[in-house]
Amino acid sequence: MISDIQFQNELQIIIENAIREDVGPGDYSSLACIPADATGKAKLLVKEDGIIAGVAFAKMIFQQVDANLQMEIFIQDGTPVTKGDVVFHVSGSSQSILKAERLVLNSMQRMSAIATKTNSYVKLLEGTGAQILDTRKTTPGFRAPEKWAVKIGGGENHRFALYDMIMLKDNHNDFAGGITNAIHKTKAYLAENQLDLKIIVEARTLSEIEEILQSGGIYRILIDNFNFEDTKKAVAMIGNKCFTESSGNINENTIRDYAECGVNFISSGALTHSVYNMDLSLKAI
Repeated sequence: MISDIQFQNELQIIIENAIREDVGPGDYSSLACIPADATGKAKLLVKEDGIIAGVAFAKMIFQQVDANLQMEIFIQDGTPVTKGDVVFHVSGSSQSILKAERLVLNSMQRMSAIATKTNSYVKLLEGTGAQILDTRKTTPGFRAPEKWAVKIGGGENHRFALYDMIMLKDNHNDFAGGITNAIHKTKAYLAENQLDLKIIVEARTLSEIEEILQSGGIYRILIDNFNFEDTKKAVAMIGNKCFTESSGNINENTIRDYAECGVNFISSGALTHSVYNMDLSLKAI
């Protein structure tokens, strides 16, 4: 996985680019009618139940817009909230608060939705031993906050990007001339370039699982689009040779059944690509 420093750099790039995109040469609405020396206070109001996420990210945004803005935080990331809760107050330059408002709301609404959905999946897995993972099916340019939100919701992050873990999927295996060729070439490449990366290999059939196991040195086998019975067979075949992961069209109705097949991980793109923003607002007080 990427380092904390890399992750913080990603967040900073996202904030800077979002401000460039939204503010450009200036927030003329505020500049036109709000005096430069005017100060004020606003509250982050929750308008629907869920898990709040993005409070720490909001603080980063406010600080980037205006280092003199002050936050008084009442509810921390990862906390269940209900309609009417106030998460924080922000005070300082009225122009600065207005400049940051939309970016803070866009970020927190999406992050809270992801954390809420993730938390619901985590609860469905309680007692099974399986962990929920996100995927790379994220919003372009907003991956770091979305994966952060998964962690806030109680889930775990899969690889961050293409560079921090090897994942040989069906197209890699087909283009490489088969699973065995793909694995052997990958091991040679990692050794030649002195890269210490874990290898995950996707299997579409039980026979492909057998082939993967023969190669050895695999961190995790991705059991993709298997039914429950074949998933149980796959888990039994793999045993303790490596970790197991189920994926493919898994939802809240099937996730528990897949977990009870004995897999270590379940990955779901729905955590990030199929959520509706949580309703939040920033109101002057």
